[in-house]
Amino acid sequence: MPQNDEIDIQALVDSYIQQQIELYGDDPVLDQGVMAAFFRAQNGEDPWHNLVSLQELEEAIRNCLKCPLGATRQNFVFGSGDPHADIVLIGEAPGATEDQLGQPFVGEAGHLLDKILASIDFKRQDVCNILKCRPPANRDPQSEEIEQCAPFLLKQIELIKPEFILCLGRHAAHTLLKTTQALSVLRGREHQWNGIRLLVTYHPAALLRYPQFKPETWEDVKLLRRLYDDYMKHRPV
Repeated sequence: MPQNDEIDIQALVDSYIQQQIELYGDDPVLDQGVMAAFFRAQNGEDPWHNLVSLQELEEAIRNCLKCPLGATRQNFVFGSGDPHADIVLIGEAPGATEDQLGQPFVGEAGHLLDKILASIDFKRQDVCNILKCRPPANRDPQSEEIEQCAPFLLKQIELIKPEFILCLGRHAAHTLLKTTQALSVLRGREHQWNGIRLLVTYHPAALLRYPQFKPETWEDVKLLRRLYDDYMKHRPV
């Protein structure tokens, strides 16, 4: 029997194969990258902490199986945009279209997001989500899923080094600000998060269901525009 500080490789292989059989039937695909991610997760190793680029980070975590969502996703939705963006938009989790295409905010809510940004003469800079995998039936993220996935987001932010973050919806705001305050209390003003200026507004998917919140969202993004313009005027050369 292995000692406590040794890895039981056979047990890990057996566990991985059993997982693949449950997911894909009697002919599991033994993808080396997925196997490596599985072993790291089971052994408590996180080799991505010291990576220095978003590309390296995505490659290191894209096969994550730390929570059950890894077993049900079609695609791992890392994020997209400028790796040196001044503004990072953070949503909740991929939806069905995002899961299918592997990109954030490409469904109906994403189209609305583009219109919202266009209204203040902005285009997307960088967008990502609290969760990288779609929850079944687009349900709310669970606390255990956020706990496993949020460190990936924090590393993304660390690598991008944005000047502003716009949290889209309560889950993003609650995760970063570590609060349970209502979105109506959090929006409409500037917050500070690890030296980054942070604003909160409604998620575009919520606006599709509750269009009465669009005027408040308009005020929020106008505030972002004013703060960004002021930042650009005084930005060090």
